[in-house]
Amino acid sequence: MVADRLRTRRQDTEFRREDADLSQRRGTSAASRATGPGDRAFGPLRSLAVAAAVIVLVLTGFAWHSVDGLVADIERLGDLGLGGGRDGAVDILLVGVDSRTDAHGNPLSDAERAMLHAGDEVGTNTDTIVLLRVPNDGRSATAISIPRDSYVSIPGLGMGKINSAYGATKAAQFQKLLDQGVSNADAERQSTQAGRQALIKTVAGLTGITVDHYAEVSLLGFALLTDAVGGVEVCLRNPVDEWMSGAKFPAGRQRLDGPRALSFVRQRHDLPRGDIDRIVRQQVFMAQLVQQLLSAKMLGNPAKLQQLSDAVGRTIVLDEDWDVLAFLQRLKDLSGGQVKFETIPVADLNGETGNGESVVKVEPKAVKSYVASLVGGDPAPRNAEPGFDPATVTVSVYNAGGIGGLAAEVAQALSAKGFRQGTVSNYSGGHVTGSRVLAADTSSPKAQAVAKALGGLTVLADPALSPDSVSVVLASDYSGPGSSASRMFDLSGTSTAATPVPPAPPIDAGQNGPKCVN
Repeated sequence: MVADRLRTRRQDTEFRREDADLSQRRGTSAASRATGPGDRAFGPLRSLAVAAAVIVLVLTGFAWHSVDGLVADIERLGDLGLGGGRDGAVDILLVGVDSRTDAHGNPLSDAERAMLHAGDEVGTNTDTIVLLRVPNDGRSATAISIPRDSYVSIPGLGMGKINSAYGATKAAQFQKLLDQGVSNADAERQSTQAGRQALIKTVAGLTGITVDHYAEVSLLGFALLTDAVGGVEVCLRNPVDEWMSGAKFPAGRQRLDGPRALSFVRQRHDLPRGDIDRIVRQQVFMAQLVQQLLSAKMLGNPAKLQQLSDAVGRTIVLDEDWDVLAFLQRLKDLSGGQVKFETIPVADLNGETGNGESVVKVEPKAVKSYVASLVGGDPAPRNAEPGFDPATVTVSVYNAGGIGGLAAEVAQALSAKGFRQGTVSNYSGGHVTGSRVLAADTSSPKAQAVAKALGGLTVLADPALSPDSVSVVLASDYSGPGSSASRMFDLSGTSTAATPVPPAPPIDAGQNGPKCVN
């Protein structure tokens, strides 16, 4: 029924687009600046959740009763260097921006800033970065979070945190244009464009995909959409009282309105895994938001749908080449259980650069392999032998030596290379004289790949193992990835005293009730 309604509106939509094109050429919002050190405490915390608003647009827009008018009201951007790749999926970069203006550059009202606990400063923080992969058949969707402090290669800037790609590029280009005599308004527009292009290229370089579409949402959008659905239910394992984010909640299930939801998703202090736990909060919140929006109760409420429409029109920016109506029709069979939320592999949560800057270390090869595997992508990732995908191999790691924590660190090193983590424990099979990889057959391609990844370990046969099992036994002679010896010769610019970050199971939007989290 929804699909039929969209088809009947398509002809009228084409006429509306001509008017929409006029607003698409108006440019972007007023002057903003790159984030300085003093902004870290609050700005990044506010903005990590706002990509939820864009996911709502992408995953539930086909249900809106007036989606044609909605699309016409959205601000559009051109010349972003998008598309051109054919990898089996539509890849959408969702960016949350901590802005004190709406999508059309209009300043927020005093009441709106007060609601959001937002000050008067403006910025280009992009601390929410999510890659949404939708296979070409439109029957599933995976939202992949990228930690804001991921230490990556940024075009034109070298190595840096991924959340600096937009702001640092924009600031440098803005000053360069002013020095050339360009007006402040034109410099603002051109430098903002350069910042967006830099972020798109950075994400493409890290993940190995071509970004097909771009969506940007402001801080206000998150709160408005949360309130439009009547609040979102969450669940906490323990009570929380953390003043920097304003998060003060009891344990258990509870429904949050827009401002309180911002506090819930922006907390990172006092959480066991800091930013990673904050990403988990963001994901469970988005899963509940999508689940509520896909419910029949929401879709049958004209007042709520109009409230959603108003929120999207004010707070979301899209690339101008995105035929949203055609894309949304491809998602007509999508259900909550087919919408999943995951995070890229992390090699070291507490990495550090040579200058002492705290970063999250990621291995680009592992990230590329992981992202490709989510839609059955390239069967020969760049870090593997032809025809072999490490994402298909589950490896158990056992410590048979006297170095505490070695099995966990080696397991994490394998995860960073794209392998799936199995059992991690001490070895109970007796004394071993040297480190080895165990498999049912020494010629197993999976075992050989693991052995190569760990520096060329010997593969030995273990008849007790199943044909698909691979185990690693570490003795005191081990000096490969994850060992203290390997860290002495790290030339990557970051420390590798890895803080293990076991991959969490994916979160989906089809479960009954919210998942309880830290």
